[in-house]
Amino acid sequence: MAQKSSAQESSAQEFSVRYVESLDSVAAEAWDACANPLGLPDAVGERYNPFVSHAFLRALESSKSVGARAGWSPAHALVEDSRGRLVACAPAYIKTHSLGEYVFDQSWAQAYELAGGRYYPKIQVAAPFTPVTGRRLLIARDAPEGARDALIAALQGLRKASGASSIHVTFCTEEESVALSGAGFIYRAGEQFHFVNEGYADFEDFLARLTARKRKAIKRERREALSDGITIDLLTGSDIRPAHWDSFFDFYMDTGARKWGRPYLTRAFFDEIGARMADRILLVMARRGARHIAGAINFLGDDAIYGRNWGALEALPFLHFEVCYYQAIEFAIRRGYKRVEAGAQGEHKIARGYGPVITHSAHYLADPRLAEAVSAYLAHERAAVAEWAAEHATELPYKSENGD
Repeated sequence: MAQKSSAQESSAQEFSVRYVESLDSVAAEAWDACANPLGLPDAVGERYNPFVSHAFLRALESSKSVGARAGWSPAHALVEDSRGRLVACAPAYIKTHSLGEYVFDQSWAQAYELAGGRYYPKIQVAAPFTPVTGRRLLIARDAPEGARDALIAALQGLRKASGASSIHVTFCTEEESVALSGAGFIYRAGEQFHFVNEGYADFEDFLARLTARKRKAIKRERREALSDGITIDLLTGSDIRPAHWDSFFDFYMDTGARKWGRPYLTRAFFDEIGARMADRILLVMARRGARHIAGAINFLGDDAIYGRNWGALEALPFLHFEVCYYQAIEFAIRRGYKRVEAGAQGEHKIARGYGPVITHSAHYLADPRLAEAVSAYLAHERAAVAEWAAEHATELPYKSENGD
């Protein structure tokens, strides 16, 4: 694509817009200065989000995990100032389906197409295959006034140029959702479950804050998970070797084939992130003797641990909880991370100390008829999500102020 639009005016500052099909054409330093600007913590308390970094997004491209064949064609929006310096950008994709997003709009597509419309292609602004909240409108710390408005206008320009029906900015920050609502986008809320580290001294201190029944249940689960001669290996940085990626990819493919039918990430993706960002990765691997039989991959921010994919070649009781949840909590407490975000959905996380959190997305639908119908639906959905979150908060396993 690599096309350039005419300059745009905003607050007397002139901006130019480009769309690129690959991050190979964008300097990593320039992109990352917008994606993770130093000294500018974002609205959800994460100073460094690995999923919008140049390394992560480029690994998806170079490994062919995204691309035209995958139905995720990169069309990243770049906003440059009058000197040609990148001041804002967005990870944008032209999509021909609604897979790998975790914010489901297939019913919208079906209704629109039954009414004679064409829903695909659409524009997705996201970290692909990653249900993690983070900044999506990436603005440099010293960007001129009006850069964000220019970026939103650039996304609208991309929609028109590609003939897309809509723009979907998923798992954005709450502050971004407000700004996008002011630009004609419709707000959508979702729910996830996160563990919050309340300054626990260690895992036992965390357990001591739980009710007696839940505390005993977790201790039993951890014992049973490791009772069959299982040992846990925690690997990060140079400790992660190609053989570990081979094993983990086997786990990933097995789980993906059973649950989704189509795993998204290629084997080359794991080599790419292993080469480019191993210090931002924690592999939790379950081993019997010399053979790894299960594992989970976590990405490390500055403030949070992000659990992503898991898989196992053997079905063992409670091993999933140990590898994905309890080991992540223990690591977070030991290293001083503020949160563990364990991915989408999963009410079973509540009993294990993960509380409800509202997630945010924003959707622009060009056809006013579709926009009106979706807006009415989302008003009811938002009320339901708020009710669910409030109810789930009452189910947390922590002691009340009066004790157990």
